[in-house]
Amino acid sequence: MTGFNISATNHTSFTVSDLDRSLGFFCDVLGFDLLNRGPRDPDFIERVVAIPGADIEVAYIQAPGHRLELIQYHGPGGRRQVEARPCDSGFAHIAFDVDDIDAAIAASKKVGVLPLGPPQDLDRGPNKGGRVVYTRDADGITIEFIQPPKS
Repeated sequence: MTGFNISATNHTSFTVSDLDRSLGFFCDVLGFDLLNRGPRDPDFIERVVAIPGADIEVAYIQAPGHRLELIQYHGPGGRRQVEARPCDSGFAHIAFDVDDIDAAIAASKKVGVLPLGPPQDLDRGPNKGGRVVYTRDADGITIEFIQPPKS
């Protein structure tokens, strides 16, 4: 017994270096809806993330069945980019079902979101008979596209 219940998933968040570029991919290429965008109070954000000098701009976008939060930090200085590999602990990715994996790859390439390798046929698991590819954007965010099997 935990003493509480989780009622829903609220969002998945990614820190990005260029909010405009990321919105271009998620909204213009993938077709997600921008819900809102704006700065947050730095004093409040410092307390939430425990980083002195934290100064952010946040955009919420709606994907089918899930909300994404994109955060661009304008402060503090000295920020780094995470360069985790899929085999490294702490690595994360988000996966989207698509009806045409080749079209998703082609559209993504136009904005610099590149496949890590060629699409692969799935021969086991819940998506058996489908195809899969990992792609990565300029910030190192990995987006998996899954084309479910044809029914």
